[in-house]
Amino acid sequence: MIRRALRGYRRLRLGTRLALGLGALSLVVFAVVGTALTTYMRDYLSAQLNEQLKLAQLAQSKSIATHGTLAGKKYYRWYYAVYDVSDGTPVLRRPEDPADVPEDVDDLTAVARAQAATDTEVVRTEHLRGEGLYRLRACEVEPGVVLVSGAPMDDIEDTVRQLITIQVVTFVLALLALVVFGRALLRRGLKPLSDMAHTAHGIASHDLTETAARLPLRADRPGGGPEVEELRTAFNTMLEHIDDSLAVRAEAEQRLRRFVADASHELRTPLMSVRGYADLFQYAAANAPEERDRHLARLRAEAARMGVLLDDLLLLARLDAAEVETPLRKEDTDLVELVEQAADAFRASHPDHPLTVAPGPASVRLRLDPQRVRQVLDNLLTNAAVHTPAGTPVSVAVSLTGGTARVSVTDKGPGIPPGDRGRVFDRFYRVDKARSRDRGGSGLGLAVARSLVEAHGGTLGLDAAAGPTVFTLALPLGRAARG
Repeated sequence: MIRRALRGYRRLRLGTRLALGLGALSLVVFAVVGTALTTYMRDYLSAQLNEQLKLAQLAQSKSIATHGTLAGKKYYRWYYAVYDVSDGTPVLRRPEDPADVPEDVDDLTAVARAQAATDTEVVRTEHLRGEGLYRLRACEVEPGVVLVSGAPMDDIEDTVRQLITIQVVTFVLALLALVVFGRALLRRGLKPLSDMAHTAHGIASHDLTETAARLPLRADRPGGGPEVEELRTAFNTMLEHIDDSLAVRAEAEQRLRRFVADASHELRTPLMSVRGYADLFQYAAANAPEERDRHLARLRAEAARMGVLLDDLLLLARLDAAEVETPLRKEDTDLVELVEQAADAFRASHPDHPLTVAPGPASVRLRLDPQRVRQVLDNLLTNAAVHTPAGTPVSVAVSLTGGTARVSVTDKGPGIPPGDRGRVFDRFYRVDKARSRDRGGSGLGLAVARSLVEAHGGTLGLDAAAGPTVFTLALPLGRAARG
């Protein structure tokens, strides 16, 4: 039974449970207050009755001592008994009025005997047979004479009972009002928590598998106090983080789809070329040796291009998993010397593009992978040559800014359209929408370059200003790069 009640209690809503708990606590408080008030009232009325008995006996004692009779005011239902105790045994005198003593005077006699034995006033509460509860008081009138007075306590008990009844009715009404209105106030105060729970249920029913999934709900209803406001802020912040994670996931999925599509496209073209030349070689090899040599050369070229593409894809994959495996082999290297070597190689391979190296520091020692940084420099220079007309000047400059070494590659060609500047570092993205292989390659060069620079803890960026195309490579000084 108790377990069933506990299970039922646990299934109640928080507002109802708090209201019931508040009601139980209030019931305890009411019980304590009622008990204390009732006890105080009974003691107060009893003390008043004792004082009234004392004052009445003073006047009657004087009358007995002076006139030998009970003179003065007598109270309704009060009893008065005079005892002679000269020899230690109380003997009841004949009452002036038969109504002055009860039918059974044993309790009054016992009080008189106690007074004679202790020689001091005695106050007792006794239940007189057939009469009810009485407060008895015995005092010495004169030597050998004791007066015993008895006052009914019905009025005190009636007053106490009425007080208890009033308290019970009042406390029950107050308790009901507290539970009803307290529950309403608690429900109103907990409404923001209910709204957050509703928002959480809405999020749970939202399809997060969509590519562009975004949580459409927020806990935005005000109220509830500072604690609920703090919880609401944390709840909404968590939803913002989830939204950001979903956006990152959606972007990663889109990039993955685009990457797979572009990689398939890029690999399919050389494979088709290899298959076509292989067929031509099969049919033409026996009859035309010169055709055989030409087709073999094209086969080697397509295979080499496909190998470069696969190498770039593998390098990007390894760079993406840099925390597991790094493709860098770092050593102390002079960056200025690397730039000069890249410039010499560019002049030899692209004599139609004049290249100048701007004056700068004589030496910049860094800890880096010289082959990978050289790959980045060659890529930037080759990119400048491929995408500009013959005769376009190209310049390279090395500089130191704060704790960073910078290498800028500038060409004075037609520049990159503003709409393409934000995507030049995307994988497989080419400014040439026709996907020309003789101008632009596979579209992985700048993506590989940026990933290699970031693996060194640096940055590779494109100047946003219109005009000449300026790529800036920045590497940190004085500390090991990431890798």
